[in-house]
Parts: sequence; C-alpha cells; structure tokens
Amino acid sequence: MDRSEARTAGATRGALKIRHLILFVLCLMYFIAYIDRVNISVAGPTIRKELELTPTELGLIFSAFAYPYAAMQIAGGWMSDRFGPRLVLAMLSLVWATATILTGVSWSVASLVVFRILVGIGEGGAFPTATRAFACWLPVRERGFAQGITHSFARLGGAVTPPIVLAIVARYGWREAFYVLGAVSLAWTAVWVASFRDTPDEHPWVSGSELAAISADCESTRAARGPTPWRKILSRMWLVTVVDFCYGWSLWVFLTWLPSYLSDARGFKLDRIALMTTLPLLGGVVGDTLGGVISDTIFRRTGRLPLARRTLLVVGLGGAFAFILPAIATGSALGAVYLLAAAFFFLELTNAVLWTLPLDIAGQYAGTAGGIMNTGFGVAGMISPVVFGVLIERTGHYELPFFISAGLLLVGALCSMGIDPTLKVEAV
Repeated sequence: MDRSEARTAGATRGALKIRHLILFVLCLMYFIAYIDRVNISVAGPTIRKELELTPTELGLIFSAFAYPYAAMQIAGGWMSDRFGPRLVLAMLSLVWATATILTGVSWSVASLVVFRILVGIGEGGAFPTATRAFACWLPVRERGFAQGITHSFARLGGAVTPPIVLAIVARYGWREAFYVLGAVSLAWTAVWVASFRDTPDEHPWVSGSELAAISADCESTRAARGPTPWRKILSRMWLVTVVDFCYGWSLWVFLTWLPSYLSDARGFKLDRIALMTTLPLLGGVVGDTLGGVISDTIFRRTGRLPLARRTLLVVGLGGAFAFILPAIATGSALGAVYLLAAAFFFLELTNAVLWTLPLDIAGQYAGTAGGIMNTGFGVAGMISPVVFGVLIERTGHYELPFFISAGLLLVGALCSMGIDPTLKVEAV
C-alpha cells in the first residue's frame, strides 16, 4: 500500500469513527426517550392507587402523550428538513426532559395529562428528526442497520424501564423516578449539541481527507430548499402510514397496558412484574436489530429494494398476529409471557424497515416523510390506550382489546404488499 492509499484508508477509518459516534449518540437518544415515554405505564399502578384513578382515567393519562406526539410528527420532521436536525432535536429534548421532571410534581389527573402532553410535544418530532440526521451521514446500504440498532436501543430502554422505575419507586417513591429520568435527558441534550453537526463539512472533528471519504460514500444532503412537495410525499407515504398505524396500535398496547395486564389478568405480584414486563420487551430489542440487518442483507444480495423491505413487513406483522392469539388464549401465565415475547419480537422486525422507508422514498425530505409516516403511530397512540381502558372497564377482561390488535396486525401485513420504496419523491 503506497502513501496515497494509506492516507485514503486512514481517512475512511476516521470518517467511519465519526459516523459511528453519531450513530451511538442517537442510539442513546432513542434509549432515553423511550424510558421517558413508558415510565408512566410502569409507575401507573402506584400512581393509580395514590390518586385513586379509574382504568379509564389511567388510559386517558397514557394516551395524553400521543395527541401532541402525533401532531408534532410532521411539524418536527418539516422543521428538521428546514432548520437542520441539530437545532431542532436539541430544542425538542429540552422540552421533554423538563416535562418529565414536572411529571414528578403532579397532583391530579389534569396535571398528569398536561405534563404528559408536554412530553409528547418534545418527543413528537424526535424520531423524524433523527431519521433526517441519517440522510447526511449514512449510505443506503447501512440505513436498515442504523434504523434497526437505534430502535433496538429504544426497545432496550422500554425493557429496562420496569426494573429501573420500580427500584426507584420502591426506595424513594414514584415522583423521584421522574426527577432522575428527566435529569438524564437534560444531560443527553448537552452531548448532542457537542457531538453532532447537520453535515460532515460542518463538523469540526472531520478533516478534509475524511470529508472526502464521507462524501464518496454518503448522500450529503443540506437543508431542503424551496417549497416542500407535500402532494408528492403524501402520494408515496400514505400506505406506509397505514401500516405504521397497524403496527403502532399493538406497540402502544405493549408499552402502556402490559404491566397492568400482567398484574390484573395474570396475577403477577409487583416484585415479578418488572421481570415479566422486561422479557417481551427484550424480544423487541432482538427483533429491531435483526429486522434492519436482514433487510440490508437481502438488498445487498439481490439488489431488489422492494423485496428487502416488504419481506420484513409481511413476516413481522404476520408473525406477531400468529403469536398474540395463543398468548391471550393460554391458561398459563408464564406461557402467556413467552408467547407475548415472541409476538413482540416479530412485531419489531418491521420497525427498522418502516423508518428506513422515508429515507428510501423521500431523500432530502426524509424528515417530513418520516413525520407523515409516524403520524399513523401517533394516531394509534391516541386511540389504542383509551379503547383498551374502556373495554377493560366495561367487560372486566383483556381478551377483546387484544383481539382487535391482532386484527389490525393482519390488515397491516396485507397492506405491506403494496409498498414500493423505489418510487422516489424526486421521480414523481
């Protein structure tokens, strides 16, 4: 290897280090954001007893996050396209961190709803903004893995939330859990501002030779100029949004009602709920990572992007449907946990692909496209926890709301067959 080749290889390694550092920081964001998202469901039984809440009131508190979360999807994604993900994500994280701390001073249903709305505002545009950040730093062949590993960190955050929150609640109280977790989110904001720049050429840690290596490998996309092609984006993303709604309905069930289901319907005591809740969510951690890796592998080996994306969507949603039904029907409490873990594993095989599709389809408008897609998830979050709570209160059982979730999984699998990631916004 001559000196020129050695310099090029060194620059490539340096560029990869910066890319991987940014990916790791975003993984931390997904991890922390999901802890702040699901902590309310873990603390929910304790809060319900202290404030004497009904199941419907608790469902309303769970869903309060989702209304602004859905509303902020498109707005946050559009802002990241226009003003850059560094500034937008820093502002959003400050909002949800502060709101998480304020949740700890709640005194009523109204106050809990207000503070959860603020958390939803903060987190609403975070994932579309993070997706937009990848457009400048990651090549197509790595995007499935990147979306998979970041969302696996999100599920890992959800998985470790029960033991973390319950440990703090048992030792100090539920309010202190929100103080601690909000402070961690504030610390992440500082790390983000220090380590990320919107494009490689703006980053002070990237040398000139490293910049050339990144530019040769990545789609370097600056802030979008000119009017946003809303009609073109919507025409390409509406079916993805429908699938994301079907996926999101079941995910919200897992994130909000799983601890209560295991306590009320399966009879697990408080000291076992943390472990029993963690097991299904750990299945999601594995599913997220594998979904992105398998999709990228199929694309690299076949060159067929539709096959790489559709396969994971159909197998994932179909597999979740196949396991969630016996999970509800079995008479074994432990067997139900294992079957729910399998269902969540398959459900999460789809997540990396769903978040990769805005990058595949919309390019420099990936923030806006990601926001449109994840509006489906947000709308599901507005409806699913409340419907779940109302049906439980009226029937006294969990079977019917779970059957509704299974039906939507089947609808999502069927709709996935019509998605074509090769139909680009720019090509309309």
